[in-house]
Amino acid sequence: MAFVKGSHHVTLSVGHAQEDVDFHVKTLGMQFIKRTVLFDGSIPIYHLYYGNANGDPSSVVTTFPWAQAGLVGEPGTNQAREVLLSVPEGSLDFWHQRLTEHKVVVENVEVLDRRRLAFRHPSGIEYVFVSNDNDPREGHPGYGVPAEYAIHGIHGVGIHVTTPERMVDFAQNTFYSQGKIREDGDRAIFQVGDESFGNHIELIGNRKDDQGTWRYGAGTYHHFAWNLDNLKNQDEIKFEIEGAGYTDISELKDRKYFKSVYVRTPGGALFELAVTHADGGWDCDESPQELGTKFQLPPQFEHRRTELLGQLEEIDI
Repeated sequence: MAFVKGSHHVTLSVGHAQEDVDFHVKTLGMQFIKRTVLFDGSIPIYHLYYGNANGDPSSVVTTFPWAQAGLVGEPGTNQAREVLLSVPEGSLDFWHQRLTEHKVVVENVEVLDRRRLAFRHPSGIEYVFVSNDNDPREGHPGYGVPAEYAIHGIHGVGIHVTTPERMVDFAQNTFYSQGKIREDGDRAIFQVGDESFGNHIELIGNRKDDQGTWRYGAGTYHHFAWNLDNLKNQDEIKFEIEGAGYTDISELKDRKYFKSVYVRTPGGALFELAVTHADGGWDCDESPQELGTKFQLPPQFEHRRTELLGQLEEIDI
C-alpha cells in the first residue's frame, strides 16, 4: 500500500551565499552539511544544505543563492511562502532574545491560541518557529545555541492560496492527509503522512496579492519535499497522482543524495517526492565529521571543478 512517510527537506531561492550561511549557521545554529551545485541548467549556482544534529530527513533546509546571477523572485499568492521550523517547548523566549541580538526583526504571533515567532531570512523569505514538546529529533547546538533550545527540524510549510478548497481536495483524495482540518481565521491546518511531526501543511487564504513567481529567483520558496521512503512507493504515488489528473509532474531525477519527482499542486506550491539514495545519504561522499567542509560535485560536473569554483562566491564557514 502506497504511503507518504513525512517531510524530507525544503528548498529556497535566496540572495548571497555568505549571508545565507551566516543566517542558518551563525544565527540559527544549524549544521552545515553539504556544499554542492544546482543540477539543472548551465548557470553555476551553489546548492547549500543545513540540518539538525543527525541531518535527518525532515530536518534539512537547502538553498540556491541567486544574487550573483541577478535573479530575483516575487512572493505572492498560489505559492509556498512560510518556512515552519520546530523548536523545543519553552525555547521561544531564548530565540526571541537571540534573534534580536543578531539584528533580526522578530514578532510574536498566535496560531491556534499558541505563541509562535515570525521573522525573515535576509532575502525576505518568511520563517516561523513553532514550539513542540513531542519532537524526538535532535537539534544541533552551534554558535551559542544550546542543545536544549536547538532546532529539531521542519514543522511544515505555509502555502498562500486563492482557492484553498482545491488544495484540500488534492490532499484528502490524492496526497494522504491525516486527521481533521483545523481552522484559525484564514488559515487551514492539517498533516500529511505517517509521521507525527514535521509534516504540517498550513493553507493561508490570500486573494489580495498577485500571483507569486514559480521560477528560480532570490526571496522565494522553491519547493517542499516529502519523504517517500523507497523507489517502489515513490513510483506508486506518482502513478496515483497522474491517475487523479495532476499531470504537471516530472520524470525521476537523480540528485545524488536522493532521487526525486516533482509535482505542481493545485495550490501552486511545488512538491518534491524524494527518496534518500540507497547508496548513502549526506555521508556518501564525506564522513559525518567532515560534512559541509568540501565542495562536492556530481560526476557530470567534476571535470568543471576549477571553472565552477572560480565563478562561485567564496564562502567563509
